[in-house]
Amino acid sequence: MKYQYAKLQNGSDIRGVAMATDPALPVNLDEEAAGRLALGFLFLLTVRTGKQPRELTVAIGRDSRLTGEALAAAAARSLISKGARVLDAGLASTPAMFMATVFPEYRADGAIMLTASHMPMNRNGLKFFTAEGGLEKGDIADIINFAESDSILGRLYPGKGTCEQVALMDTYAAHLRGIICEGLSAAENDKPLAGLHIVVDAGNGAGGFYAEKVLAPLGADLSGSQFLEPDGRFPNHIPNPENKEAIESIRAAVMENRADLGLIFDTDVDRASAVDEQGREINKNGIVAMAAALIADQCPGTTVVTDSVTSLQLKVFLEGTLGLKHLRYRRGYRNVINKSIELNAEGVDSALAIETSGHAAYRENYFLDDGAYLATRIVIRAAELSREGKAISSVIADLAEPLEAAEYRLPIAGDDFAATGDSIISYLTELVRAGNLKGASLEEPNYEGVRINFTAPTVDGWLLLRKSLHEPIMPLNMEANAPGGLEVMKRVLVPLLAGFPQLDISKLQ
Repeated sequence: MKYQYAKLQNGSDIRGVAMATDPALPVNLDEEAAGRLALGFLFLLTVRTGKQPRELTVAIGRDSRLTGEALAAAAARSLISKGARVLDAGLASTPAMFMATVFPEYRADGAIMLTASHMPMNRNGLKFFTAEGGLEKGDIADIINFAESDSILGRLYPGKGTCEQVALMDTYAAHLRGIICEGLSAAENDKPLAGLHIVVDAGNGAGGFYAEKVLAPLGADLSGSQFLEPDGRFPNHIPNPENKEAIESIRAAVMENRADLGLIFDTDVDRASAVDEQGREINKNGIVAMAAALIADQCPGTTVVTDSVTSLQLKVFLEGTLGLKHLRYRRGYRNVINKSIELNAEGVDSALAIETSGHAAYRENYFLDDGAYLATRIVIRAAELSREGKAISSVIADLAEPLEAAEYRLPIAGDDFAATGDSIISYLTELVRAGNLKGASLEEPNYEGVRINFTAPTVDGWLLLRKSLHEPIMPLNMEANAPGGLEVMKRVLVPLLAGFPQLDISKLQ
């Protein structure tokens, strides 16, 4: 086969090597690939809408990656060559590209975002949207099949499309400012954020607009904000709210500038985390707790869907302190979002789907995982609390943390790594279910891997061993509330896993 794009699929995204920086990593996402994949999306739109390409409008945006401009231009050329109308948003965020299908000024039939999220500078990718939301894994497989087929793309007859530059990010920023003003019952001219000191870290990605176009016009003090300039080399730190160096960087900036709040985004701004006024990170379990607390009053008793690695303490906070329900589901932002949508369709109220990675999707916001929207809700609460003489840390002050926590990524050798992972999970599951592991019990219900609870006093914690979504790796998460509990669990686990030589457990020894 001439074209082999299947290797570029990463769940519901396309990701590949777009820049030759390593001889061992040849470029597999070039301008030709971007153009053909854009046409695959165009064909999908014709099938779904019943429209001809000349009747379709597609918005295209990109993050700050060095290859983004060329790949976006290639995608645009392909669409124009078939008669489509292209809206060129330039530097943009992923959530804004979805909103291009919603905002009445644009009403695009589809949108394409060129991004590889927090991945290294040599990577890039494509995300696709319609007004119904981000495309699913199966849709991406269809686009790839279309893109690989000359006969299918040949059904898109040549045309003379158009391309116009649009100020999408100005529209999107105004939208967010409006949400803040409505939340604080104020007009923009009132400068409702005056007196609030916020440090923003965009990691040289696409998130600098949030400081410059959302917070600054409303009067916020942004002194100490950093890395707002787009730079696809990412010279300061990885633009990833889960990265320790990135979090430490904004934490230090908040402390040095004595700010009320710190906000940090990933490259394409679909994820966010925060730092409170004391320099403590609001991340992982903390960002889940914060996101839920912000809607607890307006959505009493709602079900919060999270990924599988959340702590026992978070469940206590969500259910005991906030009075909400907690469904611990699977890793993968599309998984938690789709589960929350499914619950609502079944009549179960679910207003929030969120991963500990910072992907937060509110029902009120189209179930769109939007880091800037989450940041906006946090800013509103911070401003409200400031008027009362309180700090943002008070929102999740009752959230406890485990005494010990660790994550390990255990490689699996061999071609059939998925089968090996399944065998290990089945073995541990049956071992515990049969009562052959003292002091251990299975978490029920459990939707991913094997989650084992260990009773006090030697551990008082849990472990979760699961398969990676995309790599030959088994991530192992562990938490304990007794001193030395992690070591106790490792001593139990290592002999059991030693029976699977394909699994590298050296990190546990």
